[in-house]
Amino acid sequence: METIVLTGASGGIGLVALRRLRALRPDAHFVLLGRRPPADPGTTGGRGATEHIACDLLSLRSLRSATNTLVTRLEAGELPPLRAVAANAGVQYVDDTTVSEDGFEATFAVNVLANHVLLRELGPRIERRGRAVVTVSDTHFGDLRHNLGLIPAPRWSSPERLARPGAFGGRSPTTAGRTAYSTSKLAAVHLVHEFARRLPDVDVIAFNPGFVPGTSLARRAGRVSRLVLGALGPVLTRTPIASDVASSGAALADVVLGRTAASSGAYVDRDRVVPSSSASHDPSREAELWDVLERLSGADGGASPA
Repeated sequence: METIVLTGASGGIGLVALRRLRALRPDAHFVLLGRRPPADPGTTGGRGATEHIACDLLSLRSLRSATNTLVTRLEAGELPPLRAVAANAGVQYVDDTTVSEDGFEATFAVNVLANHVLLRELGPRIERRGRAVVTVSDTHFGDLRHNLGLIPAPRWSSPERLARPGAFGGRSPTTAGRTAYSTSKLAAVHLVHEFARRLPDVDVIAFNPGFVPGTSLARRAGRVSRLVLGALGPVLTRTPIASDVASSGAALADVVLGRTAASSGAYVDRDRVVPSSSASHDPSREAELWDVLERLSGADGGASPA
């Protein structure tokens, strides 16, 4: 028996991954963190179970409550040993001024800060050579080859600034929102590298599903953007740039279970290890990001801003 924790499993590639994980590990205990449970988590004939813990990743209070519950139950032996954590949830907003409950820019709050808190609390509890997987994006490359110019390149600055609303001001709201997204995904790759250093007994992996039309990621996009994506999506899935939901979800499950071979700190593009961008390898930047996230989350003993 083992426990596998997932975020972002209520739909899209996360739900597909959950179904595959249940099929491959019918005796595992799955814990899903999110605002709502999946409508159809699938069934299993084994002894495993799937449970949902309500958790809003836009709220540090909610996230801490969920992770504290998990840690308490793991330490009390109420749950099987923790085998893997899949930090799959992600958001993309139409601007860079939407704020979280704690006053942080919402894209950064979910794609970076929430992942930091999740792995900070659960990472040390993962079994030796278990896995922590963070879903990232090839938008962090910021080039035409990886996203056809659909998403602006990341614009790195102080992590303290990136966490605040309006970090990409001076651009149109939509461009600023998309830049916030690509920058948050670069930060997520940095986060994987830093956790790989700090969790030597755990394989910490960055997983890129590619561009996946048909998920809820672009649900906050404008009507025109949604129509364009809806029309182009089926065409793009026939190209190397995009993947369908089924194959991306299956690839995520295989990475979580270690069926896709990858060493700690690796960047997995769907089903194979490839180099992440040159800009994503910067130990000093990664250490700075860690320190800021520790402070913003209150993990360093200080109070996070409200």
